[in-house]
Amino acid sequence: MTVKPSRGRPPRSRARRRPRLTRRGRIVLVLTVATVAATAVLLPFLLRETDEEPPPPTRPVTLVIPEGRRAHQVYAAVDKVLKQPPGTTRSVASTARLALPPDARRNPEGYLFPATYPIEADTTPASLLGFMVNTANQRFGAKAVTAGARGGGLSPYETVGVASIVQAEADTAEDMGRVARVIRNRLDAGMPLQMDSTLNYALGRSTLDTTTEDTRLDSPYNTYERRGLPPTPIGNPGEEAMRAVLDPPKGDWLYFVTVGPGDTRFTADYEEHRRNVEEFNARRAAERGTG
Repeated sequence: MTVKPSRGRPPRSRARRRPRLTRRGRIVLVLTVATVAATAVLLPFLLRETDEEPPPPTRPVTLVIPEGRRAHQVYAAVDKVLKQPPGTTRSVASTARLALPPDARRNPEGYLFPATYPIEADTTPASLLGFMVNTANQRFGAKAVTAGARGGGLSPYETVGVASIVQAEADTAEDMGRVARVIRNRLDAGMPLQMDSTLNYALGRSTLDTTTEDTRLDSPYNTYERRGLPPTPIGNPGEEAMRAVLDPPKGDWLYFVTVGPGDTRFTADYEEHRRNVEEFNARRAAERGTG
């Protein structure tokens, strides 16, 4: 007789067994546990990274143009700060629309105002040159320059030219005023200016020593041979030099020479000037060891 199993209970042969992992299943489980553990380790590390202080902001980029710099020096500085090939800014200057007086004939020499200029991501050579020229027009003050120029018998452009010579020849505000007066006195007397700074500009140099051969240079900037002002400014003057030209002190000086640091001597007497020059030459010879 066959015994039938009761309806609510499965037979023993079909009893549920505890699942057993195959070898492949064990490998997957180990990898999963390892991944979870690695994530648990990595998460605090990432949290620590985000908790660190952010790096300090980068310093703004600026371009400093000192008083008296010549245009070619300014062009080179602009090329460098804007990472442009050498000669780029010089080329741009000849075609850029700059707010220059007609007398300048598109040459910005004298109007690249000495100052500190911010450099932005979108700054270009043309925009930076325009900024400098606009600053010159604002700082010099069109009305003041026009009035001062008229009083000295000069055009505004010529006044900037005189200021550029004053900037190159004098070191102090007091000397700037006296040099400006010498230039005015010489122009009024019809004398050549005989300024070493204009020769240096023509020769592309800066030196205290001028030879007789230098004074024979065939150049419109040779103020030993040619009367009047050079055709353009010889550098870019600051406000102090411009103020000296617009309102120089009274005096009859026609000559000056800087004998030594802080010792610039002004006189209206030629013989006294010759003695001062001899003292200057002797000092320079001693410095070079040729005296």
